[in-house]
Amino acid sequence: FIQTMIQSVKSVPAFDNKQQYAAIEAEVSTAVLEVLSSGRYIGGPVIDKFEQAFAAYHGVSNCIACNSGTDALYLALRALDIGAGDEVITTAFTFIATSEVVSAVGAKPVFVDIDANTYNLNLQQVEAAITPNTKAIIPVHLFGQPVDMTGLMEIASSHKIAVIEDCAQSTGATWNDRKVGSIGHIGAFSFYPTKNLGGCGDGGAITTNDPEIAQRMRVIKNHGQTNQYYYNEVGVNSRLDSIQAVILQIKLKYLDEWNTKRKTIASRYHQLLSKVPGIIIPQELPGGASVWNQYTIRILDNQREIVRKKLQDMGVNTMIYYPMPLHLQPVYKDLGYKEGQLPVCEQLSKEVTSLPMFPELSSEQQDQVIYSLKEVMISNSALSTQHSALIT
Repeated sequence: FIQTMIQSVKSVPAFDNKQQYAAIEAEVSTAVLEVLSSGRYIGGPVIDKFEQAFAAYHGVSNCIACNSGTDALYLALRALDIGAGDEVITTAFTFIATSEVVSAVGAKPVFVDIDANTYNLNLQQVEAAITPNTKAIIPVHLFGQPVDMTGLMEIASSHKIAVIEDCAQSTGATWNDRKVGSIGHIGAFSFYPTKNLGGCGDGGAITTNDPEIAQRMRVIKNHGQTNQYYYNEVGVNSRLDSIQAVILQIKLKYLDEWNTKRKTIASRYHQLLSKVPGIIIPQELPGGASVWNQYTIRILDNQREIVRKKLQDMGVNTMIYYPMPLHLQPVYKDLGYKEGQLPVCEQLSKEVTSLPMFPELSSEQQDQVIYSLKEVMISNSALSTQHSALIT
């Protein structure tokens, strides 16, 4: 049955955005052509309209569009005057952009370990890492799963520390019914094409309820200009172009629908993979609602590469996010972290595998993923049992 199913469905990609584009192609094409014919490609009413819609979606007063999620984090740190001599606490289990921007402003990233079930910040370790030099915490809502923002904000408030939410993978996720990016002092978003709200190129945005911080970021992202050709500080060029903005404006209307489809797919993975030997499925915290940018499982007993190869042979493509935690990356060797310091990050980096996840994943494709993984893991378990019996 499995072989017949695999032959009929063929290869299942880890991610596919072609179907999503096809569904809204006419709407996008019309809007893009209007922008092109307007001659206004940077700034203007298209950008204003998107910023207003994105702010309203998150229930905040300010949205500042920029050219990437990385720049969103960078602008947030600059607006908070974080620089040399300051420390910023964050996770070592994420994409390097989160810590890269800390280094870029001259501050020191301080890495802490994560929870083995949610892959997010261990809040006890966050509090233990706070020093007089700590100026901010950057929680990453990894794979679409929100951090415990109630606990984190209590810690930050008691120490008078800013919180910058890295929402690159979590647009639309909620903690206690509040959208991520609206709970901390600043939210930073990415519109890279693989994100839940992805553009057709690079893009990012920042959310905040603080008008002074918002205005500061608007100045910094536009070369530090207060008025045209007058500069109070050194800024950068970080503008979202109008074509990306109009595409994102359209996609924002469908985001909740797409996220609901992701949740349905995740629920089915939960239901059918929870008792498969040799894997651990991700868990949501009470109060959190993930939007499942990735569905990331743990493959135990050093079997990940074997399992991934067998899955690929069966037409199932998977991804690894992330194969080496940041504290052990060569770029951060000067920080002095040693192997074994953040054991959960290090263990998970050897175990995690992300299964195919996108709103248009069909039930037939998901069946292929589930049945293929079950067959591989049950086969591995049987071989392991036989091997143990032979040794005994």
